[in-house]
Amino acid sequence: MKKSIGAKTLLFPTPVLMVGTYDKAGKPNLMVAAWGGICCSQPPCVAVALRKATYSYNCIVERKAFTVGIACENKMAEADYCGIASGRDLDKFAVTGLTPVKSELVDAPYAEEFPVVLECRLLHTIEIGLHTQFIGEIIDVKGDPVVIGGDGLLDIMKIKPLIFDTSNKGYHSVGPCLGRAFSIGKELPHEQG
Repeated sequence: MKKSIGAKTLLFPTPVLMVGTYDKAGKPNLMVAAWGGICCSQPPCVAVALRKATYSYNCIVERKAFTVGIACENKMAEADYCGIASGRDLDKFAVTGLTPVKSELVDAPYAEEFPVVLECRLLHTIEIGLHTQFIGEIIDVKGDPVVIGGDGLLDIMKIKPLIFDTSNKGYHSVGPCLGRAFSIGKELPHEQG
């Protein structure tokens, strides 16, 4: 029998997402969000949940846009720093040495050093409680050529994304492919008999 540990924000895995915004003055900012992920296929959408106290919250509300970069292993310290410091107090790009790039399609920046970015226009805002969920329509996904496989799609093993452990507050990496989705389950019987 399973043992109850109470209502907690535990789900595995959670991504380490780099949310890029501009403030009123046009200063680029990055923050880390672990509460997020794909939330719709058509139109393609991603959701990130932020507290109103974050500097990025008002930036998204005012600019109606944000980017979502995928944090990677070789930039773990920089990503972590963006979750510790506030853009209200300093320029995270300057401190981390990350390079701000103006999105071509939405009014938001991203960091050149993270290998994948989703350019999003704000579609919906949902007040949940302590957090507000911002749903962004994905206008485009851009990837560094080195993380795009021969099939033209992103290769998770080349991206080496960070995964956040909500239980122990640690960063992890992905492992090798264990089986093909929508395929491995076909080995089980299809009919009860």
